[in-house]
Amino acid sequence: MEYKTIFISDIHLGMKASRATELLNFLKYNESETLYLVGDIIDGWAINTRRWWPQEHNDVIQKILRKARKGTKVIYIPGNHDEFMREFLEDAPLSLGNITIRQEAIHNAINGKQYLVIHGDRFDVVMQNVKWAAHLGSWAYDISIWINMVVNKIRNLFGLSHWSLSNFLKYKVKSAVNFIGRYEDVLSEYAKYHDVDGCIVGHIHAPSNRMIGNIHYMNCGDWVENTSAIVEHFDGTWELIDYENTNSN
Repeated sequence: MEYKTIFISDIHLGMKASRATELLNFLKYNESETLYLVGDIIDGWAINTRRWWPQEHNDVIQKILRKARKGTKVIYIPGNHDEFMREFLEDAPLSLGNITIRQEAIHNAINGKQYLVIHGDRFDVVMQNVKWAAHLGSWAYDISIWINMVVNKIRNLFGLSHWSLSNFLKYKVKSAVNFIGRYEDVLSEYAKYHDVDGCIVGHIHAPSNRMIGNIHYMNCGDWVENTSAIVEHFDGTWELIDYENTNSN
């Protein structure tokens, strides 16, 4: 499939739960003029802790670089887990051939509208003000992902589809639901402040494509709990793709 633009975020390469194989298949069969990497592509936190980097994760990097060499415009916006990339930016974007690394971007859509593209960690109060708590939360998240991996191995034995414990808790626990709602509202207000028509973000692993007031809010989701991406079609329409479920039908 060929799209005008593809937006993906939160791959977390270097983390054992990263669904790199599924992403490789997605990148193999889907092309675009522009590819946005909306943060947490490489998980520096996980790498610093475990020093683990399998071939599949290297293959994802090679696939993206190959797309850039063949003409795809790649825009990389670092997140909190790959914040080391921000050190190269200072006050200006960094361009390396067809790859540009920048703090945030304005995407001029084919439908004539403008979208702010940003990872979104700047608007996570815990991330900004109590960083040790964010790392503790990341550790707890890793534990839930590990439990989920065990559960899914058992489910696979019975021919059952992938199930996300973290997603279940995220959408069932009231405080988590409220956090997602506040995050979406704040990002929408930030987009409104920038006088754009919408925003495309990541960070919270909660795929979304909806209107919040007059702001078009889209979250790319992730490639840990989900296999999701935001795509812009050549006719100007937008779509939130759930790659795994789409290809299991």
